[in-house]
Amino acid sequence: MSGSDPKADLKRYLQAAREALLWKLDGLSECDVRRPLTPTGTNLLGLVKHVASLEFGYFGATFGRPSDEPLPWFADDAEPNADMWATAEEPREQIVGLYHRAWAHADATIDALALDSVGQVPHWPADRSEVTLHLVLIHMIAETQRHAGHADIVRELVDGAVGLRTGNDNMAPVDRAWWEDYRNRLESVAREA
Repeated sequence: MSGSDPKADLKRYLQAAREALLWKLDGLSECDVRRPLTPTGTNLLGLVKHVASLEFGYFGATFGRPSDEPLPWFADDAEPNADMWATAEEPREQIVGLYHRAWAHADATIDALALDSVGQVPHWPADRSEVTLHLVLIHMIAETQRHAGHADIVRELVDGAVGLRTGNDNMAPVDRAWWEDYRNRLESVAREA
């Protein structure tokens, strides 16, 4: 394929995943972006906070480019899972702003380094802790898409909204009654099996 730029391709896929994750917050109340809708507390704003934090780490300290952004939820005395939810004192705008700053910091690292630049992930096992920017980009695309998938399901549980991105929901062109019948049919098949 002529004209392909691997770094630009990876960066484009990462950005698409970032936007998909943030889009899931659109139009929801402060309560709804925080509601824990799984037994493990998965919530939309917490997913954004988590992924923002990961970008700061993987594209920052890993390559000797730490951010001075405070991330108190990673302190040694922080409660487990503190990066997976937003406190009442952390409004949506603050967490979304954090994510935008994480993008800028990550993008600066991506732009400054070659794909074969080597970094160190201190919390990975020693035999895998030496990484390249290429590997970290792939890791963060997978991580962000994974959490965007979680967000898609959580958003559907909040208000029924689904879709891939603005202007392209990537869903079958059917009405709500069709979906209800479809779901009931699948439930029937599951019980029969």
